Amino acid sequence: MDLSTAKTAAKGHQRVVFLQDAAIDEYICTMLLTLMPGIELAGVIIVNADCLAEPAMQAASKLQQFLRRKDVPVALSRARGWNAFPWDYRSDCISFGEIPSLKEFKPEVTTPPLDGEELLVKLLKAAISDKDPLTLLITGPLTPLQMVLERNPELAYGIVSIVWVGGAIDVDGNLDPKTLPSAVANTHAEWNAFWDPYAVDYALKHFHDIRVFPLDISNTAPVKKEFLNSLQELGKKSRYAQLAFEAYSLVTKEEFYRLWDVTATCWLTRPDLYTAPRSLPLEVVTWGFEQGWIRSLAATESDARRQQVYFSFSDLPGFYEYILQLLSAPSDQ
Repeated sequence: MDLSTAKTAAKGHQRVVFLQDAAIDEYICTMLLTLMPGIELAGVIIVNADCLAEPAMQAASKLQQFLRRKDVPVALSRARGWNAFPWDYRSDCISFGEIPSLKEFKPEVTTPPLDGEELLVKLLKAAISDKDPLTLLITGPLTPLQMVLERNPELAYGIVSIVWVGGAIDVDGNLDPKTLPSAVANTHAEWNAFWDPYAVDYALKHFHDIRVFPLDISNTAPVKKEFLNSLQELGKKSRYAQLAFEAYSLVTKEEFYRLWDVTATCWLTRPDLYTAPRSLPLEVVTWGFEQGWIRSLAATESDARRQQVYFSFSDLPGFYEYILQLLSAPSDQ
């Protein structure tokens, strides 16, 4: 499907389904999506990838109450990965659920939780019926998208845009040989692609013009000390900024931490902060030592569908300023 020709309904807003895997940055993205002008958050689907399913859902429920948005359905995907995230990475959702801003809330998660793929099917069917197609913001693996569309390919017509955080094009990947066996720790793969390279392969072969935000751009957006200081100051007046300060304070000792998912999320409403994307034919390695490596190909080498890849910000200070602007919303909002 060619996403470049899809048109949104003329309602002055974007309906977004947020598919994520419950890292700290993604909880902040959930909050930003509820604060952004022109965004209607239609649903949240959590993949048990860079998280632990039960505490991830509990933390999501507590955040939902904090945001006073219990109307937004939060579901758990049935997706299973090819290469599991290291256990060391996956406990951030526990720490997030214990921050002071969420202490007063009790998780309200059904047993079993709402089914993620069933929710996505329901939302896509409604989007087609209403002629109001959805933007899929995917900051984790692409597996739920493949699971739904392989069984229901006609539901692709309910999608106007796919925005995905994944890959590393002109920079190294982020597989850490300290947490992986040497037999698989290649230097090119990024985790969202490595978790399920076959789902990436499916998406790249079935869609044109996926908006791809690789490590190339997110590497330039660290959790700066100045950014944290600004959040702390804003937190005196805004509970949103205070929650973000508490959350990002959990990762101050992780020098590698970046605003990976916020990088893609802010593009939804402020594309002017980004350098124009490069239209590239992409492929992913699905087998062997380089599994999960997303490669750009010369047009003469392949008939691969072209995707829109974002490599840099045009206004990096403005990116941080926009996040702070959103999080400075009055506490009664």
